[in-house]
Amino acid sequence: MSDEILINVTPQETRVACMRNGVVQELHIERGSNSSMVSNMYVGRVKRVLPGMQSAFIDIGHERSAFLHVADIWENRNANGDAVKPIEKVLHEGQSLLVQVIKDPIGTKGARLSTQISIAGRLLVYLPQEENIGVSQRIENDEDRKHLREKLQGQLPAAHRGGYIIRTLAEDATEHEFSADIAYLDKLWARLQQQAKGQTEPKLLYKELDLSLRVLRDYVNAETSRVLIDSRETHSRMNAFAHDYMDAAVDKIEHYAGQRPLFDLYGIEDEIENALTRRVDLKSGGYLIFDQTEALTTVDVNTGGFVGGRSFDDTIFKTNLEAAQEIARQLRLRNLGGIIICDFIDMDASEHRNAVLEEFKKALSTDHTRITVNGFSSLGLVEMTRKRTRESLAHVLCEPCPTCQGRGEVKTAQTVCYQILREIVREARQFNAKEYRILASQAVIDMFLDEEAQGLAQLMDFIGKPVSLQVETLYGQEQYDVILM
Repeated sequence: MSDEILINVTPQETRVACMRNGVVQELHIERGSNSSMVSNMYVGRVKRVLPGMQSAFIDIGHERSAFLHVADIWENRNANGDAVKPIEKVLHEGQSLLVQVIKDPIGTKGARLSTQISIAGRLLVYLPQEENIGVSQRIENDEDRKHLREKLQGQLPAAHRGGYIIRTLAEDATEHEFSADIAYLDKLWARLQQQAKGQTEPKLLYKELDLSLRVLRDYVNAETSRVLIDSRETHSRMNAFAHDYMDAAVDKIEHYAGQRPLFDLYGIEDEIENALTRRVDLKSGGYLIFDQTEALTTVDVNTGGFVGGRSFDDTIFKTNLEAAQEIARQLRLRNLGGIIICDFIDMDASEHRNAVLEEFKKALSTDHTRITVNGFSSLGLVEMTRKRTRESLAHVLCEPCPTCQGRGEVKTAQTVCYQILREIVREARQFNAKEYRILASQAVIDMFLDEEAQGLAQLMDFIGKPVSLQVETLYGQEQYDVILM
């Protein structure tokens, strides 16, 4: 497999596309005005304790207070991870504490915090409050896991405190690379502790790397053929970072100086546009429908124009197999999180259902976000969850339609006409105006002049007052005003 990472940088935003065999697999967008807070560390101050919710609001110096649940207070957990004391016995208003962001603000919710600190390095994640050594779940071989633990333990100083998680990128790391990562993380943690001493006001202590450097640290591996950047300044920064921490990546970092925009050249602009639509067409002729709501996301699979070859069951099976791969890719592209319901086309054969489920899990296995997948339910639905740590692509790039307010539909011109007629009757009973003037969109006024002309005439006879019409070109179809003259 050939993996490429393309980075487009402007003064306003950085966009990253992760490619596999020429197909976009992931999109990341970070804007200077709204960069991610995940992994940032703060000295926070308890603003309010909520015993009923077993949570607290923490002031971290931002406009919106952050949220800390009792289960995320590391000092208050037992061996099973359960809270030992209620939150009102652990925190009090005005108290200062060291916290780390584990989830960005989403919608109306503030950032979610934890008091368990983790600092990511190139090969290791340092957990200063822990003592154990864990290994990434993506390293599945038991012998490899054991070997990596022993290699890391051999590089730890005798009096060293803290635990580690060995990242996937450490699978082929040398002892020297482990030692360098340990020294870097120890030095950073010592500096953060020093800065936090005696600090009582909310303050940012540690800011996570920007998107371009995070991608270099977290996504570049042995399968990555190159990292292409269209900004000379960002290329220089990434080169310097790679020289310090990632020698193997230095030769993969290239500057793109072509005349044609990088994302246009690779068709990524079209992929971004497609990732904002409800419908996704499959190569076979089938299609998917994505509907994102506050509570969950639903994905509906349809055969569309695909007629297959041998039988109807075979057509359904092949459509579902293709859909399983495309759904997994779209979840990454759109960064959809929370509860996700996939409505595959009904299959009678259990072996077909099992094959589709296995294909779906295989396609999801390359995702960097934590995922759980349940089997087919009694209704034939696949229920799954994908951890939500940041806003979806649609929420980053779009806002609710000012005309329909996010409903996806608008009232018909006829419906608005009837609303206006009822409004005039209400006004006529309260006020003795000489005339009523309707201000509305062209479609509504045309409806009054044509199909609803008789209804308007009957209204004027009923209230005994004239009604005039005026087109407002800036009004949406649902917008209108009734003016008393």
